[in-house]
This record gives sequence, structure tokens and C-alpha cells, in this order.
Amino acid sequence: MSEARQPAIFLPHGGGPCFWIDGPPPFGRESWERLRLYLAGIVASLPAPPKAFLVVTAHWEEEAATVSVNPAPGMIFDYFGFPAHTYELSYKAPGAPEIGRRAAALLREAGLPVAEETERGYDHGVFVPMLIVDPQAQIPVVMMSLRRDLDPARHLAIGRALAPLRNEGVVIVGSGMSYHDLRHFRDGDGRDAATFDSWLGEAVTSAPAQRDEALRHWADAPAGRACHPREEHLLPLMVAAGAAGADIGARDYHDVIGGKTISAFRFG
Repeated sequence: MSEARQPAIFLPHGGGPCFWIDGPPPFGRESWERLRLYLAGIVASLPAPPKAFLVVTAHWEEEAATVSVNPAPGMIFDYFGFPAHTYELSYKAPGAPEIGRRAAALLREAGLPVAEETERGYDHGVFVPMLIVDPQAQIPVVMMSLRRDLDPARHLAIGRALAPLRNEGVVIVGSGMSYHDLRHFRDGDGRDAATFDSWLGEAVTSAPAQRDEALRHWADAPAGRACHPREEHLLPLMVAAGAAGADIGARDYHDVIGGKTISAFRFG
């Protein structure tokens, strides 16, 4: 595997097991086809085959940032009410304990609290997108939690500490959603989602200092709280942006699903 400098990416992981179910918009697979195609093209878009993916998942929160060092994670089906076959999905990518321990060491060196975890399996914030990104499950994956305080500045700091991994062949992935208000996902009113997505695009593509300042104060953005009543699906973006360094962000994917504007962003 090459150690070419890899990007940091914030990607939408979809709605539950959306890529494997039929149904009316916005949860059937047809609504998510453009996202599926985007995810399926990520590996080919990289500068070289990656050593591993480090995936910060919106579906795992701990008091301190926690890194998986499990060499062979199992499955966590943390979604509810979907067809039976979606609980038979299997993602067998190996873990990468040595990279997990390297990530933990970088956080410690930066003075940030960190823990290591040996038992956790892949939650759907990991296995749903990664089954599309790497369907052969050949590229190792290291999972990382959010901090339970959901503090944007602290997650930016986590990303900054992890940035050296990009020069070691590791792709840093924030797995979440740029819009995440399940109460209104089906209502067809796209005004708030479009407003916040426009602000988010301007923030992410700004110069690094302005980008970080804007992201620290995302809750004050137009329609910010309307799109993220609770911000766990946005915080993986902060880690990716923190890992960006001097790289200017770019909108890597953009779609309207069920009337809601959804984007992915890439640094490097």
C-alpha cells in the first residue's frame, strides 16, 4: 500500500440501510442512487490505494475520543424497523490495531483525552457507506467515536491531531449527514436544508482560519439548528475539517433527496 498523502472526507452515510431497500422516497434505494454512485467512486478517486480508512462515526459517542483497536470487528445493527434482509448484511473488513494505536498516540501527544476499545463492531455509520466504498472489504478500517460533549472546537482539535495520518496513507473519513432532522425528513419542505447547505458550502470552502471559525459557530448559521436539532451527524465534519490543515475544502457531492439538500465535502 502506498503512503501518498490521502484526503480527509466528510460523507453522508444515507438513511439506515437505504441502499438495500425498496420503498417510496426518501428511504427507498432509488432516492439514494446518486449517493451510492458517489460512494462507489471514492477509492478510484484517491491518489493511491490507502493503507486504511479511519472512520469517525456519528453513531458512537464516548466521554473521550475512543479508537477501535479491534482486529476483526463484528456487526452492530443499530437501526430499527427495516426489512429482515438488512439485518443480514455483512462487512468483514479487517481492523487495523496498529493504526488505531497510532491515532490514539497522536491525540495524547496533542494533550487530548483518548481511550482505546477492543470489542466494538461496525455500526451502520461505518458499514453502510463502507460496503459501497469498498465492497470487497479489503481495506482495513479503524473506527473512532465522537466526544459526548459534541463540542465543535474540540472535534476540530481532534482532526488537527490526526492530520499526520494522511501522510501515512490513511484516509480520514467523517461519516454523518449534512442534514439530519428525522422529524421533518419526509415533509418535502426543502427551504431550511437548502439554506444551511449553502452556508455550509461557503464555510467549508473558505480559507482554513475562516473555515474553522465558521464551523465552531455552526449553530448560529442560518437554519443550522433546524437542520441539526442534535449535532452528532454534523460533528464528523469537524474532525475532517480539522485534519485538512491548509487544504481548501471542496463540495464533493451534492443532491436533493426527499426535498432535502445533502452534500459531501473533501479536503485534499
